[in-house]
Amino acid sequence: MKYIVAVRALTEFTAKQGDLDLRFTPSPSAQEGIAGHATVTARRPAGYQTEITLSGEYRHLTVRGRADGYDPDRRQLEEIKTFRGDLERMPPNHRQLHWAQVKVYGWLLCEKLGMDELRLALVYFDIGSGKETVLVETHSAAALKAFFEDQCERFLAWAEQELAHRAARDEALLALRFPHASFRTGQRELAEAVYRAASSGRCLLAEAPTGIGKTIGTLFPLLKACPGQQIDKLFFLAAKTPGRRLAFDALSRLGAGKTLPLRVLELVARDKACEHPDKACHGESCPLAQGFYDRLPQARQAAVEARVLDKESLRKVALEHGVCPYYLGQDLVRWCDVTVGDYNYYFDGGAMLHGLTLANEWRAAVLVDEAHNLVERARKMYTAELDQAALRALRLTPPGVLKKPLDRLYRAWNALNKTQESDYRVYPEVPAAFAGALQQAIADITAYMADNPALFDAALQQFYFDALHFSRMAEVFGDHSLFDISKPRARGSVLCIRNVIPAPFLGPRFAGAHTATLFSATLRPVDYYTDLLGLPEDTVCMEVPSPFDADQLRVEIARGISTRYQDRDASLDPIAGLIAAQYEAQPGNYLAFFSSFDYLQKVVQRFAERFPGIPFRAQSRGMDESAREAFLAHFTPEGRGIGFAVLGGSFGEGIDLPGDRLVGAFIATLGLPQLNPVNEQIMERMQDVFGAGYDYTYLYPGLQKVVQAAGRVIRTQTDRGVIYLIDDRFARPNVRRLLPSWWKLR
Repeated sequence: MKYIVAVRALTEFTAKQGDLDLRFTPSPSAQEGIAGHATVTARRPAGYQTEITLSGEYRHLTVRGRADGYDPDRRQLEEIKTFRGDLERMPPNHRQLHWAQVKVYGWLLCEKLGMDELRLALVYFDIGSGKETVLVETHSAAALKAFFEDQCERFLAWAEQELAHRAARDEALLALRFPHASFRTGQRELAEAVYRAASSGRCLLAEAPTGIGKTIGTLFPLLKACPGQQIDKLFFLAAKTPGRRLAFDALSRLGAGKTLPLRVLELVARDKACEHPDKACHGESCPLAQGFYDRLPQARQAAVEARVLDKESLRKVALEHGVCPYYLGQDLVRWCDVTVGDYNYYFDGGAMLHGLTLANEWRAAVLVDEAHNLVERARKMYTAELDQAALRALRLTPPGVLKKPLDRLYRAWNALNKTQESDYRVYPEVPAAFAGALQQAIADITAYMADNPALFDAALQQFYFDALHFSRMAEVFGDHSLFDISKPRARGSVLCIRNVIPAPFLGPRFAGAHTATLFSATLRPVDYYTDLLGLPEDTVCMEVPSPFDADQLRVEIARGISTRYQDRDASLDPIAGLIAAQYEAQPGNYLAFFSSFDYLQKVVQRFAERFPGIPFRAQSRGMDESAREAFLAHFTPEGRGIGFAVLGGSFGEGIDLPGDRLVGAFIATLGLPQLNPVNEQIMERMQDVFGAGYDYTYLYPGLQKVVQAAGRVIRTQTDRGVIYLIDDRFARPNVRRLLPSWWKLR
């Protein structure tokens, strides 16, 4: 059996040495890199060849890749690298890696064409100036062959280990058995659908009730499908930390880390993984960056032997070997079978998992947990905002060379403000004059940062990043987004390219995966999600039957109460009385959900005044993780009291309180997004594109939060409970049809 490795992956494994050095230097974007390559190759003479596909073999290794360019007249193979700033500041280990890459390509070309000698060139193209720096070496085919074989030898032991691991993994997965005596009701149907989707290379959108075991019901069949479908990587993506924990729990029950030879990795955000937040990411500052690549091989080996690497396990291995936990995790993505992380690792604009999937031609399977969250999360990924207050602050003490471009941008910004009389307005596009001033400011800041890499100005750097993102979103602006200006009089205006339909950006992500399953308890109506997420036309959509009986859950509609904004003060006494009456009839643990903190606090105050004998606790703004855990710790089987929370917040989904830990919920809102100018503009766009403006903007997102919150009550087939839907609008037919079909509404 051959082990296939890309030229870049091979040389990054064998030729990277020395320090990790991440001192900020503005690097070209992917689009700029592509444009830079095109500029260089366009300068070459007729007959110049680009993107030459090459491959070669050494023992049981197959090495393949695409060389950037070849001039047959000069017999010169070129590797093109784009950069900004002073080339002399490039760390030596970067240059060493680039030479390794072109030498490997050089041998593969010599072998393909039967050449005995070849000129190799590193072409460094400065995006800012358009200048090329060309470094040329001439090598004999024999020398290049020796170099190639040396790199392969240094990788061979690892490749043999990887082949053995893959064989053992696939054999174990073929024999894998479901870890429980039987499937829960609905769980088998879900598992079979996931397996079929993987077998046919399709996407699956699965609405499945809370409590049937969706996490293990999707992981198990997808792991079973890996050997037959030759799936290389499985990405489990969650919106929040509890979802990642559930994935690790499910994988543990399946035997990961014990009987199942499966490598599992948790990706953690850089700021949460950093051991030395007061130090810069380079060898002269951080001890975990110094000699990082020299110690990486031993750390990598220890990590894959540990197999299951959550945040703490990864940290332990990293610190034992004196390397950075975050960047060890980045390296291990290539060698682990299952990666657990946040949505952004696959769906964001520069998502690492998606980029590696394409670069390494992986057959990847994607699981999206609590997929109803992906709409809003993706909108944020592809939304860009610029605050004039940040630019005003920068202009107070700018570096001398940046004064003119920042002033020019500020004047262009003020010109926009003068055209706007209202506090909020949507424009058909980003005005060309402002876009040009912004591009010039970005170019000048880029040059300044490239010339001064040791200087650190947090405010300048943050504005630069925001400006870059804004500019890139402006380049792809279309009907999927709005360009609006908010004009708070005290501090200037805020410009926003506001994504409202993420489908054009997410579609290629789904296309890049062999299969993807999106699952949640609230994915209705399916058209809303397929339209906004850009799922392929052949996506399979299913509703998994509920394992719960209607007799387990009493659902009452409080028709005599309105929670509309203008009626909220009048609702305080009726809601407080309703909660108290239910508690006195059946003491236990309850959650009460409201549309805002202000509404919640008003009800809490009235409740405490009228019913001082009933224990309660209330969610507060900005609760950290320990505070949230303390809140939930009161929900014990013997506990009593009311927990007041905000709908759509930390306690509305992703928490598990089975049995008597929670016996009921009160939901005093339809969860409709706030009525404001932004949402009204979104509604207009949804109406124009989908013909369902109100539903897509207000009703569907609101009811999704309601059903999620209600799903906290019944978690197992032995649970019993009650839900009060507090608002007369819950009785409307268009609302009732969005609620779970197994509920009996009273």
